Amino acid sequence: MYSFNDYMQRGMVFVRNQAFPSKKRLSSLMIYATDLCDSACKHCLIWAKRPITHLAKEKIFDLVSNNKCITASTTIGLEGGEFLLHPDALEIMQWFKINHPKFDLLSNCLKPVKLIQAVKKYTPQRLWISLDGDKESYLHMRGKDGYDGVLHVIHELKDIVSISVMFTLSPYNDFADMKHVAEICKKNNVDMRVGIYNNIAFFDTIDKAHITEIGMKKDGEIMTFKAVEEKKLKSKQVLEITGLSSSEDFTDEIPEEIKEFKENYDFLVLYNKWKNKKTQLRCFSIFDSVIVLPNGDVPICQNLDLKLGNINQQSLDNILKSSETIDQQNWHSKNCNACWINYHRKYDVVLYKSFENYFGRWATRKLFGFYQWDEKNNTTYKELFSQQ
Repeated sequence: MYSFNDYMQRGMVFVRNQAFPSKKRLSSLMIYATDLCDSACKHCLIWAKRPITHLAKEKIFDLVSNNKCITASTTIGLEGGEFLLHPDALEIMQWFKINHPKFDLLSNCLKPVKLIQAVKKYTPQRLWISLDGDKESYLHMRGKDGYDGVLHVIHELKDIVSISVMFTLSPYNDFADMKHVAEICKKNNVDMRVGIYNNIAFFDTIDKAHITEIGMKKDGEIMTFKAVEEKKLKSKQVLEITGLSSSEDFTDEIPEEIKEFKENYDFLVLYNKWKNKKTQLRCFSIFDSVIVLPNGDVPICQNLDLKLGNINQQSLDNILKSSETIDQQNWHSKNCNACWINYHRKYDVVLYKSFENYFGRWATRKLFGFYQWDEKNNTTYKELFSQQ
């Protein structure tokens, strides 16, 4: 779990970045080191990308060592694809253990023995692993029979490293699957993080998020590479949230167990309201949370395909301090509200509710601008969740 110090540290970075926008410091850097993946997920089609691209280990080392925006306090995530399939994965982890120990590892656990050995030898600060339902749901949603491998990893590593089990609510699973994963996390005393299926640009998703209802495509056929190619030819993906259809409130379907894991229940309740165009929050996470893709591209956020630059052409410091980047970040922070992605929106929810709890709604609006939690634009966070 995250401590008060984690939130305090990020809050200090937020204040600094608002005061000095051309000298940003990062709280989080997510490195998609490779798009090679051995899964076949329906909610992420990175595994079908061709040709395969790896971010060179030398470029990763240079990125972390020679940019002032990355400090010893920056949490760096190593992921893919499947990070352990990067040809230099273990050497990269060894380098991080020595030079930047505040790193997280993300894995699908399809190679449990290799993962367990790597974590024991080059222990990250946190291990993020994916589990999206019971054994049958896992197979149909992720395309591989990896359920038992995930449980094996949890059993072997839960006393060695902090584990967060990631559950993605999507058209391919449902709230019964969420309850199943929550029970596993409770039994093993590990953290659970709930995310929402989104049309993330880098993931090449096909089924439209927020319109295709939860569980609508559960137990469908396993996705194949050929099927992906055929669907891509037929599909013209729209990443914006225009045309969202109103849906019934699913709050009563959220398992009670979810309330035992911080930042998940409110995230789901607010997602339902955001989907129905009732929740509006500025996006502040884009100022201190950066993504680097396998080809070196730096998108403005995890959701959009807008590129700020490429680390193979200029330093990350120069990308972030450019007037073009500052203008793009300021505009999207004020005007976007176009996703409900775990990586960005959980931070925004915590930021708003924390300021509102301490300073009140009027002061928070003066500082951050207009926002609303639900259709009544004067409702406070406490008032909203006192009703739940």
